[in-house]
Amino acid sequence: MRVAVLGVACVLGAWGQADILTWHNDNARTGANLNERILNPGNVKETRFGLVAVLAVDGKVDAQPLYVSAVNIPGDGIHNILYVATEHGSLYAFDADSFAKLRQVSLLPAGEVPSDDHGCEQVTPEIGITATPAIDRSVGPAGTIYAVAQSRDGSRKYHHRLHALDLATLSEQFGGPVEIAAAYPGKGAENTFNASVHTARPGLLIANGVVYTTWGSHCDGGAYAGWVLSYDEKTLTQRGVLNLAPNGNDGGIWAAGAGPAADANGNVYLLTGNGTFDVALTASGFPSKGDFGNAFVKVSTADSGSLAVADYFTMVNTVSESNGDVDLGSGGLMLTPPLDNGSGQMVSLAIGAGKDRNIYVLDQANMGKFNPGMDAIYQLLPNALPSGAWSSPAWFNGQMYYGGVGDSLRAFAFRGGAFSAAAKSATTFPYPGATPAISANGAKDGIVWAVENSGTAVLHAYLASNVATELYNSDQAPGGRDHFGAGNKFIVPAIANGKVFVGTTNSVGVFGLLGPLHRVPVRK
Repeated sequence: MRVAVLGVACVLGAWGQADILTWHNDNARTGANLNERILNPGNVKETRFGLVAVLAVDGKVDAQPLYVSAVNIPGDGIHNILYVATEHGSLYAFDADSFAKLRQVSLLPAGEVPSDDHGCEQVTPEIGITATPAIDRSVGPAGTIYAVAQSRDGSRKYHHRLHALDLATLSEQFGGPVEIAAAYPGKGAENTFNASVHTARPGLLIANGVVYTTWGSHCDGGAYAGWVLSYDEKTLTQRGVLNLAPNGNDGGIWAAGAGPAADANGNVYLLTGNGTFDVALTASGFPSKGDFGNAFVKVSTADSGSLAVADYFTMVNTVSESNGDVDLGSGGLMLTPPLDNGSGQMVSLAIGAGKDRNIYVLDQANMGKFNPGMDAIYQLLPNALPSGAWSSPAWFNGQMYYGGVGDSLRAFAFRGGAFSAAAKSATTFPYPGATPAISANGAKDGIVWAVENSGTAVLHAYLASNVATELYNSDQAPGGRDHFGAGNKFIVPAIANGKVFVGTTNSVGVFGLLGPLHRVPVRK
């Protein structure tokens, strides 16, 4: 079973431009747009490149903006559109070239407001749309964008709903929205999904006609478990339910906003946070009670839409890591294309990191499970991220890029079947570090983009072949010419058709090549 192309990748739209339909560009979560034909290392410099627009919105932009080319809006012609979701529960459609606001809708029902922050500083002061939506251009009359919104009604009851919206009109499709609800057998902390304790931080995933949502809690609070819930794209009926701590507690899925990944066979990969892991194993090497706290988890989706753990990995000291809140849940993961293992055999890898400073490299076909004597994985990069990761990696031309918390942007090259450190930036990135993104024209003109979460956000661009070489940053032009707003910890830059889009606490900054009479428009 193959993953449908339109649900997977940064694909070419009707005008030969690259669409960004999902978090970090593709379902492998590589962060790479390999169809960028305008921006290159020669023109991304302060004299030719900078801020071209600021798109004002009604709340924080924690979700990555998405880009769709050549959308035909009835009565209004064809537009390249930037879709922006906010924590106020709104979804915007901006013309990505003129920056005009084309549509704005609220995903909150009448009489409801965005959720409060539950006393948790992770998403504050309100929670509406945190997870990056996902788009399928092949579903519905003009394509469909799927989003999860959280709200609170007049009785202070909390709701999460999955919406399916027409790309051209932003009208609800397929009888949506649908309320998120689930139950799962077991005797754990949460066997019936409790909307009041959950937040949907990871981006949505679309694979094989199914939308996947994943769930953590507000600041580890309350009695909860980590859930994976899937829905049919065309009917919004629930297809699968998986509780990753059905007889324990915690094991939430946050991933610093990263969406779970999917391989070509439709298997779903994710990282869980601190929580119960059963060190007593079955004969097959799986936790005896089905509890997968603090683990890499591979979820099979092949059995009529049902969800089941097919493989996993957790480290020797997983219990003490969970007890000390030194877990994998702070970061996201990435899948690589097939690589030569140094002996002429091809191997596909899964790479992730969390709070314990290590980068874990796993074989997707044999992840390593739990071995009380040793970590039986493809490669361990010990202490590779000195202060841990609250971010996700990116991939381009045989190099992995990571931005750990308080650390440089680091490149690791894959040579001879293993990773080794290659280069690092002079700049260090404060909490939560940086999740880099890549623009390139095939295998050439590679640029690594990363956002510095500071009082005034800073967009950085580095030469992909050597990240010690900085090409541009938005703080270098005189007079604050390219300042675009306050830093926002979740955001990942999105690059498409000669522009870079970066969310802030109340806007999206748009960067591109500068014209001779440069003036930055602000669109509301």
